[in-house]
Parts: sequence; C-alpha cells; structure tokens
Amino acid sequence: MTDSATVTRFAPSPTGNLHKGHAFAAFQAFHFARETEGRFLLRIEDIDFNRCDPEHTQQILDDLRWLGLDWEEPVRIQSEHLEDYQRAAESLRQQGLLYPCFCTRKEILREIENAGGAPHGSEGPVYPGTCRNLSEEERTEKMTAGADFALRLDLATALDRIGDLPPWFDTEKGEQTTRPELLGDAVIVRKDIGTSYHLAVVHDDGLQGITDIVRGDDLFEATHLHVVLQQLLGLPTPRYHHHALLTDRDGERLAKRNQSITLKSLREQGVTPEDLKKEWPG
Repeated sequence: MTDSATVTRFAPSPTGNLHKGHAFAAFQAFHFARETEGRFLLRIEDIDFNRCDPEHTQQILDDLRWLGLDWEEPVRIQSEHLEDYQRAAESLRQQGLLYPCFCTRKEILREIENAGGAPHGSEGPVYPGTCRNLSEEERTEKMTAGADFALRLDLATALDRIGDLPPWFDTEKGEQTTRPELLGDAVIVRKDIGTSYHLAVVHDDGLQGITDIVRGDDLFEATHLHVVLQQLLGLPTPRYHHHALLTDRDGERLAKRNQSITLKSLREQGVTPEDLKKEWPG
C-alpha cells in the first residue's frame, strides 16, 4: 500500500521515562508511516507543568533513537506554543461555546452523589452541568472574588451549532457513530495550564496535517469529543487506529511508576529492541 500523503505521529508526555507500552505505541505509528511511504512526526506534549520534566524529554529522544526510530525535525514542543491553544480557546469562547466552571472535584462528586449517580466515561463521571446555567451576574461575582475556574464545552450548544455530526473511522472497530455525550461538558481549558489535552492535541493534529492517528485503546472514547472539536475549529477528522495496550503478567496496564519496565532500565539490563519486539502482539 502506498500513500505519500500519510502522516502519523507519536506524542508522549515527559512525566516519566518511557516503558515497553510506549515503545510498542511508537513503533506502531512509525511502522504505519513507513509501510505507507508516509511521514512520521514526534511531538512532546508537555503542557502539564506540574508533572512534566524537561529531563524526561531528553530521555524520550534517547529511548526512541535506541529503538531505531527517526522523525522529522523540528519536534513540536507544546509548551512553546501556548498562545496557539489560547487563540483556539478564545475562538470557541467568542462563539459562546465555553462556560466557566468553578466546581472543585469534590464538589462535582458530591453533586453527582446527591443526584443518585451519573454516567461514567473514560475520564470518570460525566460532569452534571452544575455551572452551566449560572447567570452572567453570578459568574462575574465569582470571578471578581478571585474564584478559580476552568472552561468547559457547552456540548448542547456545540451540537446545535454543528448539526449532524459526521462518523469517524477506526481500523479495528470500523465506522463509529460520534457520541460526545460519553464525555459530556468536558474541560477545554484547565485552570492550571490555560488549555487541556483535548484542545491542544486536536489543534496540533490539524496544524501538523496528521492523517492517521495511531494510539492506544485507552483514548478511544476521547475521539468522540475530538471529532466535535475538529468540527468547531474547522479541522479535518483523521483516520484512527486504536491498538491494544500492553499489560503486565497480572493483566494490569503498564505504568510509568513501575521503574523496572522503563526502556532506560531495560537497556541497562542488556535488553535489545529486537527482544522487545518478540513480546509484542501480532
């Protein structure tokens, strides 16, 4: 199969060292680009300033080179482009699609409990819309008092604006009906970083011309929201390839907190990339 227009990416967050699961994900995206004679990009998603560390960024580069991967330069570093995400958020706000949410996590959970529960999505209980119907006077009063707030997507207004949502395609599960209600009024601008994963990733995938998003199955549900944001921002919807996640012997998903399976640790033990590939499914 040949498609010179194919563009994939690997977009890790430098919150710790890469592990075997990251190696599998990176190679899936890299291999897809190579087998289609396309392009492979690397993006560092380091907007979570409380958890990301520049030292991990360098380790990511070293680990990926050890795996035998190469990518186009320059690497996009999200923390260097915060104004891009702020402009995208302002565009949505000007359209009346975002509203301030002053709720803490504890308050949200208490509201849900009092209401007898709420649907759960991939990011936990779906927000019950507590702040959606605050008056402008109430919002102004809270802001004047210095209350912290995030900006959430008014999903109902967004869907009215879009009309019929297009489906999206996943190579593993086929055509998908877009169901953004799985995440509800998601946070689009976090109060601590001025954007969110959802906004930044959708913006950058559009900016970089990503045609095929190869990533783990843990982000499958998030795609429903991403399609909505793509529609609102006038961006194309890529093809999606959500692959299975690697797990440990107990069937638990691999995590960065388990230092024994980081690529750095494995390399120091004499493990080779070829050894890793023997463990991968398929």
